[in-house]
Amino acid sequence: MSDAEWALCEPLLPHPAWLAGKGGRPSAYCMRDIVDGIRYLTHNGPVWRALPADFPPAWTVYYWATKWHADRSTETMHDQLRDRVRELAGRTRAPPAAIIDSQSVRAAEEVARSSRGYDAGKRCRAGKGTSPSTRSACC
Repeated sequence: MSDAEWALCEPLLPHPAWLAGKGGRPSAYCMRDIVDGIRYLTHNGPVWRALPADFPPAWTVYYWATKWHADRSTETMHDQLRDRVRELAGRTRAPPAAIIDSQSVRAAEEVARSSRGYDAGKRCRAGKGTSPSTRSACC
């Protein structure tokens, strides 16, 4: 992780409890190294025991990854970074619209014609009330 990337990410990390006076002890490992370990595993696949020796121990990286996932810190960090990227690109922070599509399934002959519709895009008669799949225009 470059110094510029770390400057953006460090303020987004949750503050350790011992810094807030809530007890606990200081971590034996640098948070930057732990984040680098998580990024390495994200890129190369989660083979925890194969984490290179220049990262903190795998159980430490695993602890922080699961802790941040459980308290939704990673989701918050992702949302804040995405908002910054969108603003730098001159776009609104949140997408203004979502694209909703439903899957068309060819209706069986036993299905009444009154409950079938016509999907012009796929040129087929499809059953109504099929399972919808939702895709949002995120970035």
